[in-house]
Amino acid sequence: MKVQTGLDVLLNDKKLQESFTGNSALLCHNASIDSTYTHAALQFKNMFGDRFVKLFGPQHGFSTDVQDNMVETDHVIHPFFKIPVYSLYSETRIPTDEMLEGIDHLFVDLQDVGCRVYTYIYTLTYLLEKCSSKAIEIVVLDRPNPINGVDIEGNILDLDFESFVGRHPIPMRHGMTIGEVALMHQKFWVTEKANLRVIKMRNWDRKMFYEDTQLPWLLPSPNLARIESSYTFPATVLFEGTTLSEGRGTTQSLEIVGHPKIEPFLFYENILSKAMKASKLEGFKFRPITFLPTFQKQGGKVCGGIQIHVTDKTIYKPWRAGQLLMRELYHYLGDDFGWKLPPYEYNYDQHPIDLVNGTDKLRHWVVNNETVKDLDAFEDLDAYKQQLNAIKIY
Repeated sequence: MKVQTGLDVLLNDKKLQESFTGNSALLCHNASIDSTYTHAALQFKNMFGDRFVKLFGPQHGFSTDVQDNMVETDHVIHPFFKIPVYSLYSETRIPTDEMLEGIDHLFVDLQDVGCRVYTYIYTLTYLLEKCSSKAIEIVVLDRPNPINGVDIEGNILDLDFESFVGRHPIPMRHGMTIGEVALMHQKFWVTEKANLRVIKMRNWDRKMFYEDTQLPWLLPSPNLARIESSYTFPATVLFEGTTLSEGRGTTQSLEIVGHPKIEPFLFYENILSKAMKASKLEGFKFRPITFLPTFQKQGGKVCGGIQIHVTDKTIYKPWRAGQLLMRELYHYLGDDFGWKLPPYEYNYDQHPIDLVNGTDKLRHWVVNNETVKDLDAFEDLDAYKQQLNAIKIY
């Protein structure tokens, strides 16, 4: 049965629409569409008319056309809607009092990818914190976790490594919908509560991957054009903390990793395939490839590398696959392997790889050439699972 997103539920319920009597604003992006591919902003204009007063965009912008980290989006007056579009990835990531003035209901319709490093959940939690002292209702229009709401993987963020790619103590693969992130935030991470309402999906089951929802996939950020990229993202996003390309500037970004000094078949046949066999990891295949990034890291240079193909999503462990690939590439490339230097996501002091990992211990795991079995010690998830069970709405 086809899933109805929170947006679809709102659009199909006139009584629910009538409960929002004041001025409304919308935080959204390119993937904020209903099941007919109609953008949420158009539907809000039809629903609320002149009471639809402001738009907000997260990282990558309302139009989802800005590529990179720390590339900010301007505030504008939208040429069609004739209302302000405020960027929450600009000179500020926290909405100002001026931005929030005149709003009674602020709706959030953002497609998350189920990974701690994806920044949209932190735009949401900043918004909740800012509005905790205001008479503004925050309404989250819930959407599926595309990599399901059952599987949880990775270390819990150490708050010594807090950043805009990790604000809260959750694992890399967190198993929540964006609505559940809001509920978790309000129950466990703050003392001053916001006026929060989550409009639940219908027909979504925690075991679902995105294809199971029968919903259309539109890129939620510029480099996740394919749903396959969301499955590999928790593995390949780790390489944002290195000088290796994670495929930006290609048609398969965040599914591939490479560097000009990698001979892909040699690396795969002599090194990676043996490490893969020893790891006992399943549900995916590494494949040696050559690719040419047209921009960003290694732009204009032919790279040898690896593509990750997911063959069985139910047993695939992307965080472990990414850590394994990182370890083998580090030791294969030697002096040609580089850790990315600061700044990264507005942190000017700490290693970007440690911010991505939420700890410095995984960098040492790579450098010390430790085993995949040793990753077990990083996954202390019992307390987190108890918190998740306390806020689950599906």
